[in-house]
Amino acid sequence: MTQPPWARRRDSLVGSEIDASISLLQRRPRDTVRFSIGSPSAESIPTEIMRDLANKVIQTNGPELFDYAATEGSPELRAALLEFLSGTEERTTDDRLLITSGGMQGLDLAGKLFVDPGDVVVVEAPTYTNGTATMLSYGAHIVEAPVDGDGLVVDRLPDLARQAGRPPKAIYVIPSFQNPAGTTLSLARRKRLLELAHRWNCVIIDDDPYGWLRFGGSHVPSMRALSGGDPLVVSVRTFSKILAPGLRLGWVDADPRTIRAMIAAKQAMDTCTNLPAQRIAAEFVSGGFLGAHLRRLRVEYRARKLAMQSALSEHLAGVADWTDPDGGFFLWLTLPGVDTSELAEAALAEGVAFIPGRAFSLSGAFRNALRLCFAGTDPQRTALGVRRLTRAVRLVREHARGAS
Repeated sequence: MTQPPWARRRDSLVGSEIDASISLLQRRPRDTVRFSIGSPSAESIPTEIMRDLANKVIQTNGPELFDYAATEGSPELRAALLEFLSGTEERTTDDRLLITSGGMQGLDLAGKLFVDPGDVVVVEAPTYTNGTATMLSYGAHIVEAPVDGDGLVVDRLPDLARQAGRPPKAIYVIPSFQNPAGTTLSLARRKRLLELAHRWNCVIIDDDPYGWLRFGGSHVPSMRALSGGDPLVVSVRTFSKILAPGLRLGWVDADPRTIRAMIAAKQAMDTCTNLPAQRIAAEFVSGGFLGAHLRRLRVEYRARKLAMQSALSEHLAGVADWTDPDGGFFLWLTLPGVDTSELAEAALAEGVAFIPGRAFSLSGAFRNALRLCFAGTDPQRTALGVRRLTRAVRLVREHARGAS
């Protein structure tokens, strides 16, 4: 059969096992506890407020609501977001702000501007491989750096640069409540990372979807706050984790020169971000709802994390180990002697879904680990899911003993 004349980059488009799991679960007819999707639960989304605001936006706007928007974002959302940020450590200025179609567009724009084919890009291992896939699509040479309880092991980066034969052009990091490990990059390591970025004239792609979801531990300044507007730091943010993923809204905070280049790049992508969604989000933020909503989420997610840890302690103590994040969405669970890709199939048959560890590394590492999202399920549902997971672990281990 005749093949289309593919571009060379086609082979670098690796897709996402994480996103593919959404389609898989939507096709499943049976009840499945979803620990796999890094999404707020349905009850965590302020649906009634959003409905009222959507009605208000439709009633108070004419046909222009459904017109094109400015590429940099609607004035209403930009003003509301700037006002909200002014009361936080991430206060910024109008010329540093770009509204994006979700956080993923921010990552894509960063890759497009800063990564040439063959450039070294350092990523965490494990990491959110949608971000890695974006860098690969621009021809990056990916170098994986280890993560421990204090986040990215920054002091390993000089050795990795020597092994690669050149310093990185970009470092992709999720500093707060990392996806998937749940760890937080320590203050000392954040400072060291900035030092290395300046030594190498290297961009830090600061992907921080979870920073406002701290429910325990001590505050650590964000990379944006710590860097003080450093032109080598590109901060990518999203409404997906703090409001609703279906809005497909995010923003980038970066040096004005970077923002101007991103606007030009975005105009060749999608022209503008969805205007009705921007107007609804603007009403939510300007109406004072976001702060109270974040406070409720922190309380709820702490309870959900504790519920998951309690269930794991009851059923898998001595069998598995797991992280103890101070915020965010995820636990990283390690099961010595178990291939979690095999376990994922058995677990799905039992009615529980998770993402196996190999999905978070280009090298296919972490085969005895898995990611569990605690944010999306209430304590009762979580307990059910952990019981199902435990049955699957037992079945896989029994099968392994029988095969030997």
